[in-house]
Amino acid sequence: MISFVRTARAGAASLLLVGAAFSPSLADDGFPFGTEMQLDTGRQPGSKRIPNLEIGDAGEVVLELWCKGGKGQFSVAGNTVIFVAGAMENRPCPPDRAQADDELIAALAEAGTWKRQGDFVSFVGAKTLRFRINTN
Repeated sequence: MISFVRTARAGAASLLLVGAAFSPSLADDGFPFGTEMQLDTGRQPGSKRIPNLEIGDAGEVVLELWCKGGKGQFSVAGNTVIFVAGAMENRPCPPDRAQADDELIAALAEAGTWKRQGDFVSFVGAKTLRFRINTN
């Protein structure tokens, strides 16, 4: 005959496993491979664009910045991140936006760690860049 205590323990263990499987905090803590994210910032005057990154399953990145666009690569190990920019397409735009693009690329390249909080991913280096994961 199965005792009440044994049944209660099995039930509690089942609840913990089910809770862990559906817990958003546990499901959201990985690097967002295979997603698109947008820089958490306002628009620049005269521009409708906001920089975004489309990150592939293997870390390949398509960048669309205020003016420039191009490709790059993320390498991730734990909370350590390395970003290497590829060739950028120079598009006609005002010098201040081109400079902002260059600064954004440099800040991504300088970031040494990353952290995720829900739908936000931060790349931390000399400057912290915060991106919102597109969930639609």
